[in-house]
Amino acid sequence: MAQQVDLSRLIRPGDTLMWGQSQAEPQMLLRLLAEQRHAFARVRAFTGIGLSGLMRPEHADAIDFFSYCGGGTSRALARAGVLDILPVHYAQLPRLVRAGALRVDVLLLQVSPPDDQGRYSLGMAREYLVEPLSRARVVIGEVHPDVPWTHGGPYLRREDFALLVDSDAATPADAPVRIGPVEEAIGRHVAALVEDGATIQTGVGAVPDAALAQLADRRDLGVHSGSIGDGVARLQAAGVITNARKSIDPGVTIGGVLLGGSVLRRFVHRNPAVEMRGTEYTHDPRVLAQISNFVALNSAVEVDLTGQINSEVAGGTYVGGVGGIVDFLRAAGFSDGGVPIVALPATAGAASRIVPRLTGPVTVPRSDACVIVTEYGVADLRGLTLAERIPRMIAVAHPDHREALARAAHGQGG
Repeated sequence: MAQQVDLSRLIRPGDTLMWGQSQAEPQMLLRLLAEQRHAFARVRAFTGIGLSGLMRPEHADAIDFFSYCGGGTSRALARAGVLDILPVHYAQLPRLVRAGALRVDVLLLQVSPPDDQGRYSLGMAREYLVEPLSRARVVIGEVHPDVPWTHGGPYLRREDFALLVDSDAATPADAPVRIGPVEEAIGRHVAALVEDGATIQTGVGAVPDAALAQLADRRDLGVHSGSIGDGVARLQAAGVITNARKSIDPGVTIGGVLLGGSVLRRFVHRNPAVEMRGTEYTHDPRVLAQISNFVALNSAVEVDLTGQINSEVAGGTYVGGVGGIVDFLRAAGFSDGGVPIVALPATAGAASRIVPRLTGPVTVPRSDACVIVTEYGVADLRGLTLAERIPRMIAVAHPDHREALARAAHGQGG
């Protein structure tokens, strides 16, 4: 079937394309795009976190890639110098599409099989895909049999697609996140900051998963997050996450994209206790401002001694993004009872991730004081002066680096 689909009937030279990220990638359509790319000469493509690796550096001979991040397999594009970065807060993406500053001509979607009313669900992701649905000239859908039918809308019917194909792509294999002793120690410190009834947001990776694994004895947790993973599914199935005390959307877990395996897919399928929403809801400051006891858990590349955070660049390569870290940390900082957390291992290899000066951009300014967590403890920077922050940060650095950090800190307390 794959060779019978001619995308050149729908994609024009100069078009800007967008598709879902990670498990929401429409893999068959991306494979066709790569194979037929010279028929379009040239197009732009907005990518997110890559999973399949189907978009490769050599495809830049016909496709100009840009993204909000360098995550997953998109990192190969960044390393090759063929990925341009749109450095914006996640909350701004729908507004940019609406204003025409981020034009989307062709939207490629992975969707679930229809329900008994003929409605196709966006399945694994809503996030920044919702606004382009009403603005793209062409919507192309790939129906995957293993994609869950998820609540939250918008729902599509066959006539909403210019082209609708059945996927021949395999379901991504489960890839459990490996939690080592460092991540487990960080998770214990983070869990101690989460009280019963808190509404939590988590990023992706081993550290958030390790923290979630430590919350089995909590009661009535809620979730309002950009991403939802297997850890959330397990806690909700166990009755730890009930959303009963949420100040908005009581009784319902809210997320933008599903990043997990078969456990997650089975849990969310036709489950009204989980709703997928667009970025204009999951990340908007006006929505987040309504959440009490909001605990935001994110990670970073490095943090300096005054609390400035780089979540974008490591070793000169774009590996992360601005994303939603500022949206969520700032909301948690203003929330009654909220806790803005940035958790990271103290080292990367032999190098310290607690640094005198950032080696990359300032993603989160020091004015947004956070709670910094490593395997060595917790540095709550809220309400502290610059001079007071330095010893707190040194205390959560790896012991091998503390003396050098103390020497480098001379003169940074003002």
